[in-house]
Amino acid sequence: MTEGSKRSKTEKRTAQSQIRLISGVMIALFLVLCGYITAYALTNQRTLFENDYNTRPQMLLSQNIRGSILAADGNVLAETLVGEDGTLYRSYPYNEMFSHIVGFATYGKSGLEDAEDYYLVRSGLSLSEKAKYDETGAKYPGNNVRTTLETSLQEAAYRTMGIYRGAVVLSEVKTGRILAMVSKPDFDPNMVRANWDSYLNDSESGVLLNRVTQGTYPPGSTFKIIDAMEYLQEVPDGINTYRYNCTGHFTLENESIHCYHNESHGGVDLTTSFAKSCNTSFANIGASLDKKSFTQFLSKLYFGRALPYDLPAAKSHVKAGEDMNATDLVQLSIGQGETGISPLHLNMITSAVANGGVMMKPYVVERIEAADGRTIRKNEPVQLGRIIDETTAEQMQRLLKSVVDFGTATKLQNSLYTAAGKTGSAEFTDDPSKSHAWFTGYAPAEDPQVCVTIIIEGAGSGGSYAVPMAKDVLDAYFSYGRSAGN
Repeated sequence: MTEGSKRSKTEKRTAQSQIRLISGVMIALFLVLCGYITAYALTNQRTLFENDYNTRPQMLLSQNIRGSILAADGNVLAETLVGEDGTLYRSYPYNEMFSHIVGFATYGKSGLEDAEDYYLVRSGLSLSEKAKYDETGAKYPGNNVRTTLETSLQEAAYRTMGIYRGAVVLSEVKTGRILAMVSKPDFDPNMVRANWDSYLNDSESGVLLNRVTQGTYPPGSTFKIIDAMEYLQEVPDGINTYRYNCTGHFTLENESIHCYHNESHGGVDLTTSFAKSCNTSFANIGASLDKKSFTQFLSKLYFGRALPYDLPAAKSHVKAGEDMNATDLVQLSIGQGETGISPLHLNMITSAVANGGVMMKPYVVERIEAADGRTIRKNEPVQLGRIIDETTAEQMQRLLKSVVDFGTATKLQNSLYTAAGKTGSAEFTDDPSKSHAWFTGYAPAEDPQVCVTIIIEGAGSGGSYAVPMAKDVLDAYFSYGRSAGN
């Protein structure tokens, strides 16, 4: 064999080896890619299902009837009915009352109609049950969404809001279950198709906006809950040692603030400062806080972060940091300036204080049920973590109780239950006479069960407007045979 022939055979074997190697690598990469796509599809079924390019939802609706959305007591909040002409349509028996949280399924989707679309268009019936429908050619009934919402409490919250704009949310302290959620102005989901153009042209009222979860407002004096928590973590005995002389005005460098209506509270301790909502005292407290620690605490409380909530929710925001100037610090201390919070977020923080310092994840879906009542998925309470220790929580509870006992929320006093909370009057324009009215609190004070948070846009004083509304909602809760824990 010639030298050239040997070289040719060697090169051929080398080429064959390289081809086999490359082929092996390509096959391995292909298998890895297939495995990744399969794993991604299995673990992200809902994300892929909700993709705008996915036609699977339309295909499912050709086989299934969209399921119902139910209140905790079984009352129907949304259902699919058959019209006189034989076409299917979505019906909302309570009209405006549950409009924002239940949402609509026309011209797109919103609320639970959107968030739980993955389950509503599917049928969880067994094959044997489906066979019964196959015999008649009928569509399968879709899965039902049973919520945590209580009809009687939603009615009370809706009624007390009346003609005002704003939001109400009522939740269970120890679980995070949302019992009522009202946002106004509202809309009738039965009329979305007819009124759609007017909604699109409405640039002022924000009628489709769920103010509980997507609205952000200056918290005003309700932010003093956060000031007090940080102060007590830095000065554990501050509830006993703090003293301040309120003259009605406070100045830090060139930034000045005053108490509500320029009131002078005189000599105050921390409890009186909190109960009377003394702006100057809390500006003084804010100026003493460690900026780095305070900024980290705000982040821990989910400011500037997405809330752990399964429906769309706005991020609350603050202007904070180690480089805060006097203006930023003073405005932050009284919940003004560039501070904004959603009612849901404030409710979470208040509930955490009532729950001994442990924050719970808010949720509004109790479980997903097949049409035959079988549970497909059930949500359980989820602890998000401890925001303050038990001692600080107990001190905060004392402060919140003082607001009802002798402070700005005495209108909440009654013989049915005890309560605790914080009022707020948050300025939102350059006109200091205009403010949003806030209240956030819980009951019973000694054994907290429910937390209510209310904002009324442009109403004025929280003690005058929001507190009576909170009482209406709490009265409804405790009037249905629930123990007040006294």
